[in-house]
Amino acid sequence: MAEMTLAAVVRSAAERLAMAGVPDPLVDAELLAGHIRGLRRGAVQAAIVRGDTVGEQEVAAFEALVTRRAAREPLQHLTGVAPFRHLELAVGPGVFVPRPETEIVAQFAIDALSNAADPAPIGVDLCTGSGAIAMAMATEVPHSRVFAVELSPDAHAWAARNTADAENLTLVQGDLADSLEELDGTASVVISNPPYVPDDAIPRDPEVRMFDPAMALYGGPDGLDIVRVLSRRALALLRPGGLLVIEHGELQGHAIRSILSADGWRASRTHPDLTHRDRATTALRP
Repeated sequence: MAEMTLAAVVRSAAERLAMAGVPDPLVDAELLAGHIRGLRRGAVQAAIVRGDTVGEQEVAAFEALVTRRAAREPLQHLTGVAPFRHLELAVGPGVFVPRPETEIVAQFAIDALSNAADPAPIGVDLCTGSGAIAMAMATEVPHSRVFAVELSPDAHAWAARNTADAENLTLVQGDLADSLEELDGTASVVISNPPYVPDDAIPRDPEVRMFDPAMALYGGPDGLDIVRVLSRRALALLRPGGLLVIEHGELQGHAIRSILSADGWRASRTHPDLTHRDRATTALRP
């Protein structure tokens, strides 16, 4: 087989991915090509402009990844990494892939930790999954002490890999309902991206529906079972005036504020993401 241009290979892949309904087919094709060649996306684009060619083995490896992506396997499972703020996290089967919208949610916790009067403020990430939010707090507020909790053994393994080098981060495998009791009354921030999809709701995206772990998605009949536990546990963990941050679905803000109000939280407020969809609710411990 004669060598092909990278441009032709990527263009063909993008067409296949578009036909499969992949939302950003050209982006994904370029990123997969970069994964095969050990290049960042910008370098792939430069190689395309130069007219670089690719050999038979590279084409075969690339086509195998494109076939899997066309079957809607998450891009991050194929490359093994997911970007999150300034981080690059290891991800794969068994852990929820961090989403860009969560980067904005994490900012609430990072700001609160940065502004805390404590010289070593404590941040807690419950349902940490890959460890994305916990690592963002630990690295962006290096004088903080961060604690992360994950129940799923599979997700915990990914989080352990991602947090191994963070000296100010402690990872615990356990249930958020009764973990970290030794910290009660001391945390400045508690943040969580809990399972919040109602049990009978079917996620629209095949990547979520078929590949994200059910344990990270579903939160009971109304999706808020874990939020109810989280509200009570965070009240115990936080010091007075401490901040709770909860990521949730765009239609759940009112219900979550009602839960928090009934539990005694004050100043609860729901915040939109960059697409103007309600994404997070914050509240202060009285």
